[in-house]
Amino acid sequence: MEKDKLKKLGKNVKIERIRNDLSQEQLAELLGVSTRTVSMIENGLQHPKFFLVVKIAEVLNVDINLFK
Repeated sequence: MEKDKLKKLGKNVKIERIRNDLSQEQLAELLGVSTRTVSMIENGLQHPKFFLVVKIAEVLNVDINLFK
């Protein structure tokens, strides 16, 4: 179950990143994390901490509920 949620989160992060015309590198810089971290989140391989999810929502200008 959790694996499916991580994949959904990653998919939504990637969609919104692309909508915002940002590369993984640019998003990583805005978030203060590595490009590898962004890649792993987008691929559903990393469980980000809550505060990072909040920051992702802020940077991508979306409601945090999109990532539920």
